[in-house]
Amino acid sequence: MGVRVVRGGVRLLAGAATVLGVLGVGLHVSRWSTEPLVLAAAGAPYLMGGAVIGALGFAATRQWIGTGIAVLVAGAGIATQAPLYFAESGPDGPTITAMQANLLFDGADPTALVDQVRTRDIAILTVNELTRTAVDDLTRAGLDQLLPHRYLAPGQTASGTGIWSRFPLSHTVEYDGYVLNQISATATIPEVGPVTIYAFHPVPPVYNTGVWADELTRLHEILRRAPADHPAIVGGDFNATHDHTRFRAMTSGRFADAADQAGAGHLRTYPTDKPFPPLLGIDHFLLADAHATHLGTVELPGADHRALIARIVLTPTD
Repeated sequence: MGVRVVRGGVRLLAGAATVLGVLGVGLHVSRWSTEPLVLAAAGAPYLMGGAVIGALGFAATRQWIGTGIAVLVAGAGIATQAPLYFAESGPDGPTITAMQANLLFDGADPTALVDQVRTRDIAILTVNELTRTAVDDLTRAGLDQLLPHRYLAPGQTASGTGIWSRFPLSHTVEYDGYVLNQISATATIPEVGPVTIYAFHPVPPVYNTGVWADELTRLHEILRRAPADHPAIVGGDFNATHDHTRFRAMTSGRFADAADQAGAGHLRTYPTDKPFPPLLGIDHFLLADAHATHLGTVELPGADHRALIARIVLTPTD
């Protein structure tokens, strides 16, 4: 009697875990913009893991039909995540290192950020949540000596966005109609020519998922209109993960996710100000006519995101 009860309990838990796996796969492919579902989609890989537990539970109790179903669900989940772990080859060319950082208003330690720029030989820096105070603090810490060219749209709190560059910047643009500031500039890089640099920060989905979805769609349209005759680099806190279809849509054409190219896997960047490790990868680099050979994260004291560091090979302009 006791063994039967235990077996029944294991099967019940295995069934529940498999259902969670199905939910994770469904959230990955869905375009729903209802807030609970958008937020749940950020955790889709964790839900997909339930199918693995389900397969083990069903197999342990010799429930072979359940095992087969759970294995199929687990396989579907793995298929959605595995590409992040396999590096893609790309052409040779001039190489630069870029950094993307969310500063948590003026909370990030400016000296620590400038030290990262110096030691990692950063040539392009995109930042979010840039305040005027943060601009002054970074200037005093010596950022302008390392990256003397800049285009900034600072804000009072989360709205500010900025680009710093080792190379001259031109054709600066601030895009209207967004809650937070979205900007771009063209860097002239030796041996490459013009490279369009975008710094994006769509609104998070916790306030209004309709606005979040609309902003991601319109940012995608900006990238569709990017100059086709030279490379482009997009750095930003996208407030979206690989498991949000609206983010993946941005990488379905000319632009590619640097994490996919480098085989970097799940780079969890947020949150870093909690007693548990970061859970979500919402900071990204997107690249056109360029290829990431390495993508990693670094701690940024005082911020609530880890910063991204990308080694990028650029395709020279013909």
